[in-house]
Amino acid sequence: MVASFVPPASSPAGLAGAMRDRGYAVLPAAGLAALAGVEVADFEAWRPYWDELLPDPYLKDGGRYRQRRHSCFVVDGDVVALAPHRAHWQSLDYNALHGGMQRWFEPIRPALVAQPAWTGLLTALGGVCSAIKGARSWYVEAHQFRIDTTDGIGRPTPEGAHRDGVDFVAVILVGRHDIKGGETRVFQADGPDGQRFTLREPWSLMLLDDVRMIHESTPIQPLGEYGYRDTLVLTYRGGGFQGDEPQRPDI
Repeated sequence: MVASFVPPASSPAGLAGAMRDRGYAVLPAAGLAALAGVEVADFEAWRPYWDELLPDPYLKDGGRYRQRRHSCFVVDGDVVALAPHRAHWQSLDYNALHGGMQRWFEPIRPALVAQPAWTGLLTALGGVCSAIKGARSWYVEAHQFRIDTTDGIGRPTPEGAHRDGVDFVAVILVGRHDIKGGETRVFQADGPDGQRFTLREPWSLMLLDDVRMIHESTPIQPLGEYGYRDTLVLTYRGGGFQGDEPQRPDI
């Protein structure tokens, strides 16, 4: 039996301090809802949108285990602006497996983006980022993920332990269904220390400083015939999105 470690939880008021001290922090669902000024039930209403994700056609390992949608936003204080749809791009320095290529994914459903809880979540996390690094506009990439066991095993981070090339990364667990594995591991980028734990509570958050920390999630396996792990990943970057502003070739 593989041990499952409980994450070190913070409070909304202590989130920025924990980030400064450790480079990462975890909030339980109630804490994330309080931070965003909503109820956990408002997040729960989002679950059906994870049943509408589309296969990721870019997996270089040939896998069929990842579905996703992707949209970009600019968060300036209490204002969230939807950015023109663009490719997800990372340099090879940060993603040796899938970096250096424009990856076009279908956007997140407008009905989800229009919900007040969506704006509350993005602006609240932007406020935490500004409390740590100073007030600024934040360029946010939002990724809906479903990692499943279609291939017998699903890999949340096929690129391995990595940084994303941004300032902050927020990983929100939406849910787990009939799986084992999916352990979160965080390491100092320039030191020996690290920690491992498993996010199990739906709508719990891990927020990490992408400059200071490296992270990965271990593969998942089914407990029965089929299982999956749903997450929402939000990356916050000051100064602009990664890469240029490419135009989609078919529009």
